[in-house]
Amino acid sequence: MVLAATVLLAQSKNVDDLAAGKVLVAPREAPDPDFGETVVLLVRYERGGALGLILNHPTTIPVSKALHDVKGAAKRPGLLYLGGPVDVASVTALFRANEAPRDGVRIFGDLFMISSKKDMEGALNASRTSGGLRMYVGYCGWSGGQLENEIKLGGWYIFDRSTEAVFDGKPETLWSRLIARTEFRVAGLNRRY
Repeated sequence: MVLAATVLLAQSKNVDDLAAGKVLVAPREAPDPDFGETVVLLVRYERGGALGLILNHPTTIPVSKALHDVKGAAKRPGLLYLGGPVDVASVTALFRANEAPRDGVRIFGDLFMISSKKDMEGALNASRTSGGLRMYVGYCGWSGGQLENEIKLGGWYIFDRSTEAVFDGKPETLWSRLIARTEFRVAGLNRRY
C-alpha cells in the first residue's frame, strides 16, 4: 500500500520533534542490529523514557491461536506482531475507536493503545476485520535520554503521526518504502510513492 509513504510527509532528526504517535524509521545502517529495517510507533514519550511498538514485523502466530482465552479472538483473522524485544509475554493492541476504551491510552486522534483483557475483548467485538486493530507481543523501551541520544547519533528518522502507517496493508515493505522516501529527500528530490 503506497498511501503510507505519501502520508508521512515530514521527517526529521531533531529530538524536539519526538512525541507520542510519531513514527521512527531506522536508517539503512542502523547502529543497533536488533532494530535494522524497523518502523516503530512511539506510543508514549516523556523526557524520562519512551515506549514504542514495531509496526512492520508480523509473526507467524495467528491471533486466534495466541489469544485463545480472550473472547472474540477465536474467529479473528490476522497475525500477532512483534512489538519489540522487551517483555514478549505481554500483549498490547493498537485500536481505532470513536470513544476511548475503558483502560485505553490515546496515542493521537482516534488511535488508542489497549492492554487489558476487557478492552481487547471489546476491540475484537467492535472490529471484525484487522483494519482497525493490531495486536503485538513485546515492546521497545528507552530510558531517559537514551532515545534522544540514538537520534543524535543518526539511529532514527522521525516521521509525522500516521494511522495509515500503523495499519499499513503491506507492513513487510513499510520500512523500504519509508527509507526510500528519506533517501530521495536527502538527495534533494521530492518524489512521492
